[in-house]
Amino acid sequence: MGPRQATRLAFFLTSLDKATLRELESSLGALRELDRCDECFFLKHEDEPRCAVCNDPHRMSDIIAILEKETDLLTFETAGVFRGKYFILGKLAEKGVLETAQKLRLERLKQTLGKRGAPLRELIIALNPTSIGDFTADLIAKEFGGLAKKITRLSRGIPTGGEIEFADDASLASSFEHRD
Repeated sequence: MGPRQATRLAFFLTSLDKATLRELESSLGALRELDRCDECFFLKHEDEPRCAVCNDPHRMSDIIAILEKETDLLTFETAGVFRGKYFILGKLAEKGVLETAQKLRLERLKQTLGKRGAPLRELIIALNPTSIGDFTADLIAKEFGGLAKKITRLSRGIPTGGEIEFADDASLASSFEHRD
């Protein structure tokens, strides 16, 4: 958030009535109770060992979609097109290199998959179709080659340069169905 946006937010907050401000304060305080899932890095309650998606016994554990952001996961869930598990890589850097945190997350995923005893049925690299997303997808595909029977990317139903978060359900479903 830049200085101009921060200033606008501050003025907006000062215009709210006291009850709304108390509600907002309570909601912001509840954020302290959130943590990251050890398995997929999505949000979970701090008292839970894993997030709701990872705890769901009806999910296909042999299919994993690697996503960039939490909002991408929410978009997939809203569209209802995927019943596997997720792995959130984290915001891709504009420099076209993986940050240390992302490298550590991928290394952890590699170790977990290596302990499975059998390769994944499919690893879906569901990163945004940008030059940085494509570059990162190529890196991941090379690193995870022996850990999955099939490594796929989403089809280009999502426009190049677009973001999964803003895709409509039909485009996302089409991209998912026609992945290669």
